[in-house]
Amino acid sequence: MNAASKILHWAPRMLCILAIIFISMFAADSFSPELTFWQQMGGFLIHLIPSFILIIILAVAWKWELAGGILFTVIGLILSPVIYKFNYNSNHSVGISLGVILAITFPFIVTGILFIVGHYFKKKRFLHTDDQE
Repeated sequence: MNAASKILHWAPRMLCILAIIFISMFAADSFSPELTFWQQMGGFLIHLIPSFILIIILAVAWKWELAGGILFTVIGLILSPVIYKFNYNSNHSVGISLGVILAITFPFIVTGILFIVGHYFKKKRFLHTDDQE
């Protein structure tokens, strides 16, 4: 496995793991001193549902790069306008709303594209090794 192949294999996986960790940090806002322990844990788990879904999609992408890449790209593209509108309505700033999009959905779009590129790169490489035999 050459350097480009290793990068295309590991870059989307590592980027996705980092993005999921980043998204998971937002679940910490569920902790409040007014709530009981079980209310806080319930809220925390509910806030982690997007992270659990993303972990499942990452598992799919790890096994089937093309399907996972398409899922990540589509999710990122669909959620971008939704998250933009939500943030713009609360802060009325185009710049801040675009920054939020770059931080939250853009890593998943890039991850999806990298999974797709990696899939076709491996497929092309596999076809060329078969031709040489």
